[in-house]
Amino acid sequence: MSTAVDRGKTPWLKLYNTKGERIDEIGYPSDYWKMLRKGYDSGVIWRCFEEKSLMPFFLMGYICCYYDPGLYCPYTVSMSTAGPLSKYGNDDVKKNLLRPLLSKTNAWQGATWFTEIKGGSDLANNTDTIATHQKDDLWLLNGEKYFCSNMGGDVAVISAMMEGNKKGFDGLQLFVMPKYNREGKLNYFAKRIKDKIATRSVPTGELELKNSEAYLLDESIPGIYLIMEVLNISRIANAVGSVAVAQRAFAEAHAFASHRVAFGKPVLHQPLLEREFEEKSKQLDEAFHFAFYTAELLNKVWQQKPPYSEQYHFFRFIAHVAKYYTAEFAAQTAKWSMEVHGGIGILEEFGIERLLREAMILAIWEGTPHRQMLDGLKVLSRKDVQERLMNDLKTVVMKDEFSALNDCLNALNGLSQDEKERVIGKIFPKVAELVVKGYATIARR
Repeated sequence: MSTAVDRGKTPWLKLYNTKGERIDEIGYPSDYWKMLRKGYDSGVIWRCFEEKSLMPFFLMGYICCYYDPGLYCPYTVSMSTAGPLSKYGNDDVKKNLLRPLLSKTNAWQGATWFTEIKGGSDLANNTDTIATHQKDDLWLLNGEKYFCSNMGGDVAVISAMMEGNKKGFDGLQLFVMPKYNREGKLNYFAKRIKDKIATRSVPTGELELKNSEAYLLDESIPGIYLIMEVLNISRIANAVGSVAVAQRAFAEAHAFASHRVAFGKPVLHQPLLEREFEEKSKQLDEAFHFAFYTAELLNKVWQQKPPYSEQYHFFRFIAHVAKYYTAEFAAQTAKWSMEVHGGIGILEEFGIERLLREAMILAIWEGTPHRQMLDGLKVLSRKDVQERLMNDLKTVVMKDEFSALNDCLNALNGLSQDEKERVIGKIFPKVAELVVKGYATIARR
């Protein structure tokens, strides 16, 4: 399917029908559309709610990303839409918007639209979309969203500032917005589909909101909490997908090195490369077990509402490590796979360079490496998180590794916030490596 996407047409935007009416319809290559619908019909979303577990979503996602991460993106934003809808939507909203997402045939697609032109990390200060109250839980949204994955979705969760509030977390809320308003007319307008380095199979674009009808999910809870719950799902999906891409890169490299002969024997058995394959295999095993350990942690806490438990906050730290580490590992492994292939690795026709492009996007999606470091640092400042971390790992990592982890964490003590942020770039990668190794060991038991 990935070959069909790369050689065929990427999604396209049709703005008008033959009557001159605005339709903003997304067209897809036929092979991609077939696979996309097959995943929904097979239960990538509905099965999770029927079985009360996110694991079908992550397991199917792993298989998807082995072949095409762009296929997993619509499933991810659909799950990230269904999750908060199921927890915070009222009965009418659930009936009208959640039920179609969970259909076993011809299910709706979801979307998550937060980022605006100023950037996505600082939503409290970079969200210019304004929500104006109409009646009950109905609001009108006006503004623009700049980086909208799965543009054309049937229903989206979307961030906006409540009218009359100053910039900041106090006015930021999460809304759910259908594609069509109560009169059956388009509820938002597409501006363009973006050309991207990778994940070309999924339409990512810009859209405009003009008195777009939306429903406030839960005004009693600060919107940033609901937004972070959305990101919890997508970040772990990103981690699972990153490991799948790394496995694909490893498999391609192994297949090639097995039959490429140099200096009298397959390059796989040349001592230097043989050692690298052994090391990569071990790292891949650790990343796999850690990613699914993190998915299991999320599975235990994703239905919680504020105030959250200590288990939830511990999950948050592990999630930041997972998103950071697996995305970096995927990029490094894809680059290494290209090197194993030599000149063939940079040619489009063999698809190896595609894996590196895909991996580069995985590092950006759902928060850059810097964002994971800084957010991880914030959660790590909680005493209960540090205590559990050290208690869990003291019996599963080598004594010198445990001492190294303790030294890394102690190095942060006594520093000002600015000083912590200046040094976290050196400390976090070391912490992440030891955390992944330790919890991968626990997950294997």
